[in-house]
Amino acid sequence: MIIDTANHIAALAAKMAKPAVIAAYPITPQTTIVEKLAQYVENGELNAQYIRVESEHSAMAACIGAAATGVRTFTATSSHGLLLMHEMVHWAALARLPIVMVNVNRAIGPGWNIWSDSNDSMGQRDTGWIQIYASSNQEVYDSIIQAYKIAEHSDVMLPVMVAYDGFILSHTSMPVDVPEQSKIDEFLPEFKSLWKLDIENPVTHGNIIMPSDYMDVRYSMNEAMKKAKKVIEEVGEEYGKKFGRSYGLIEEYMTEDADYVIIATAAIAAEAKEAVKKLREKGKKAGLARLRVFRPMPYELLKYDKMIVIDRAVSVGLGGVLYNELRWMGDVYGFIAGLGGKDVGYADIVRMYELAEKGKEGWYGIEVK
Repeated sequence: MIIDTANHIAALAAKMAKPAVIAAYPITPQTTIVEKLAQYVENGELNAQYIRVESEHSAMAACIGAAATGVRTFTATSSHGLLLMHEMVHWAALARLPIVMVNVNRAIGPGWNIWSDSNDSMGQRDTGWIQIYASSNQEVYDSIIQAYKIAEHSDVMLPVMVAYDGFILSHTSMPVDVPEQSKIDEFLPEFKSLWKLDIENPVTHGNIIMPSDYMDVRYSMNEAMKKAKKVIEEVGEEYGKKFGRSYGLIEEYMTEDADYVIIATAAIAAEAKEAVKKLREKGKKAGLARLRVFRPMPYELLKYDKMIVIDRAVSVGLGGVLYNELRWMGDVYGFIAGLGGKDVGYADIVRMYELAEKGKEGWYGIEVK
């Protein structure tokens, strides 16, 4: 058991996954991840090529090039860094490269804001990356280890983004159980790529293809994303048997008899669990379904009669991102809250629940003039 920040825990998890190539470019609040990895490489704890690139676009390009040669890779970013990667984020997924990346969620400017919301990662929702959202430092560690096994599965071969809240987790120390390296090696053996660029056996990769073939590529990627649901659950169950902490696509809490089920991700979901406890004490049958995996979206697991969706991301002109993906499923109330790091505590979530009971929804925590 160690006590450390989520960023240092993320670096430790990446180290123990034994990537051969790490591409690094600093950006707040992610920087201490790649700084810690640089220390691991410098002091000989990690045998990896550490590439200091000139931009986040180059960081993802370096991971793409390395992954295409059949080795395990890692990088990390935040906010505008992820946006600068956008072209290469698409490329990595369409090339079916099992890259693992951490995104420390941070709001988009202007105005400049270094605090958390999910617009950066959720803005990449159509790129073909699996997206996992962690609610604790322990889950940050566990999710990164699992991410490699998911990404490298023969039915998937897609990149994985592990996201968590800037400062709320990234710079906050929590106790984390870290298994022995030998146990991680048993769970996550050496990567055996299904394809790779090899000068002894040359292939054409990423060349111009005709429309009919391009359609096949997109279809295959979509089918792999659907298959990833089963793989994520299987990997999470296997991890639980080995390390005592199981994971799935969602985490349910007191949903069996709930009148309303709160849907939330990341740190807000952790607060929502406390809110459910308070609401139960007040005689209200509240429940929580923490959405751990946003892509692939586990619609089939979210069949509740009434849902209250809390978004820390907004699609401008449409509304909350999660809300608009789920509103067709029935009686759904949406709240946009916590943008730019605005605090959302359990008392706020209790208030949202009570507003939803009255048929109200919308932006929470701002003064409407």
